[in-house]
Amino acid sequence: MNDRNKYVDALKKQLEPNIFNHSLALEACMGGLYDYFTTNNQLSNVEPSKDDWMLAGLLHDIDFSGEFKPTHPQKTLEALAKYDLTIPEIVHNIIKAHAPDLTGRKPQNKAEWSIFCADSLTGLIMAVAFVYPSRKLADVKLSSVIKRLLKEPKFAAGTRREEIKMCVNPEGLNLPVEKFVEICLNSMKAIAEEIGL
Repeated sequence: MNDRNKYVDALKKQLEPNIFNHSLALEACMGGLYDYFTTNNQLSNVEPSKDDWMLAGLLHDIDFSGEFKPTHPQKTLEALAKYDLTIPEIVHNIIKAHAPDLTGRKPQNKAEWSIFCADSLTGLIMAVAFVYPSRKLADVKLSSVIKRLLKEPKFAAGTRREEIKMCVNPEGLNLPVEKFVEICLNSMKAIAEEIGL
């Protein structure tokens, strides 16, 4: 069994199905964003590896349940230890950056900005899929997600829209909102079957 399978097994035991699917979605988005930045020569040589990006996306909410939930996301290591699992510090730092107000770690590289901006976007994309008759990601159009992100604040009202829109920050991802959403939407479409959409 490879390491990813061990982490996935732990997540399945630890999380509710919707949070588990969100974790898979964020893992996919992180991989898609890494690929985009690599293809366009926009990653410095001190960025974490693609595996680190994706592992952080996969595990960022492992403590969002049970006895750990009140202190999420500060109990990542403790939640992993329940399953005799550990992660490198670089992955833990990316995870901490998805909730800087709670962990005190502001995003400091593209991996950390990616998890910060993409975390809430996955839920919005899923919510858009749910209003389609098919409930399938394959039918979700980029324009629908953009419209609900920018013009319909009451749709999926819990979405942290300001965090998503920080993808344009020149010191962070420096990506137009449309491009950022497109990368994440396509990344999620690629694993639609895995997340039941």
